[in-house]
Amino acid sequence: MRLDKFLADVGMGTRSEVKRLIHQGAVAVNGSGRISPKQQIDPKHDVVCCFGTELHYQKYVYYMFYKPKGCVTARKDKTHKTVMDYIDVGRTDLFPAGRLDLDTEGLLLITNDGTLAHNLLSPAKHVRKTYLAKVDGCVGAKEAEAFANGLDIGDDTPAKPAKLVILSSGEASDVEVTITEGRYHQVKRMFHAVGREVLALKRTAIGDVTLDAALSPGEFRELTKEEEEALKAGKRE
Repeated sequence: MRLDKFLADVGMGTRSEVKRLIHQGAVAVNGSGRISPKQQIDPKHDVVCCFGTELHYQKYVYYMFYKPKGCVTARKDKTHKTVMDYIDVGRTDLFPAGRLDLDTEGLLLITNDGTLAHNLLSPAKHVRKTYLAKVDGCVGAKEAEAFANGLDIGDDTPAKPAKLVILSSGEASDVEVTITEGRYHQVKRMFHAVGREVLALKRTAIGDVTLDAALSPGEFRELTKEEEEALKAGKRE
């Protein structure tokens, strides 16, 4: 791996910023400051220090992000702020695993692990995604049964059975929905199929990983080892 890429990936700055650090003499490899940004290093064996502190490389990283409303789940967008605009860790290889609609908030995984992202998103894996929703009108046992049986939402095949828990019911109802797919606008389309419209939507969990209550919209943190292992194990239906 090139030295400048290593430094950028461990969060020391952009490629141009880390090149300045190297030229300023702030970086040493195996005790030597006679280095260049293009120098090839082995992250497993070479010792890289910046300002005297040893740096440790992680091939794969995992962040829990509280996506706010109004930003798009993309790396770049000409019109809106993207989720990646919030992730200021220096790495350039990160991407959102899955997506949330523009007006949906909540838990989003940011990573560079393509295999894990595929497993979380694959319909064949049946990984649970849990949402809190505010829905117009009274939601009751009839809607819960319809969700449990699977719903025709206009696709070639019906949506798989989902769990609908009613938290409060009235002119507007608060519910918790757990699905095992990730179709386009799925939760909204499922409620539309039973004559209800979603007023607000928030994803609270992916498998056994739950959105940290200490995070505010727009904030993120690294996953704990336990959370990382839970995602890799994959909570199934």
